[in-house]
Amino acid sequence: MDWGKVTYIFFSLMSLTTTAGFLYEPNAIALFIAAGVNVISTILKLGVKNLLAAELLASSLVADLHLIPAFMVLVFSDNLALAISLAIGAVVANVFSIALALIESAKSQDKEEF
Repeated sequence: MDWGKVTYIFFSLMSLTTTAGFLYEPNAIALFIAAGVNVISTILKLGVKNLLAAELLASSLVADLHLIPAFMVLVFSDNLALAISLAIGAVVANVFSIALALIESAKSQDKEEF
């Protein structure tokens, strides 16, 4: 088992679920946790060397650039609707990232069979 892959998939899923948690219960603490976990996920993806590494990193950066401004908007201007809309964008980017990781896993299993 590739523990590096397990770790970055774990943080990718954790980022998705914590952002979804913010959408369920919108508050600044939940959004801060979601942004923090997503930044950790992005850092872990910097070391990934596989076929779709660039796409995985780009999707994680997109989620970062939604969650960090969402947190700032929520804290400084108290605009919950805008923060939620940015968080929805981060969820879309994280779902895309998970889909890419699944495709990558399927491709790597195909290579191992040959």
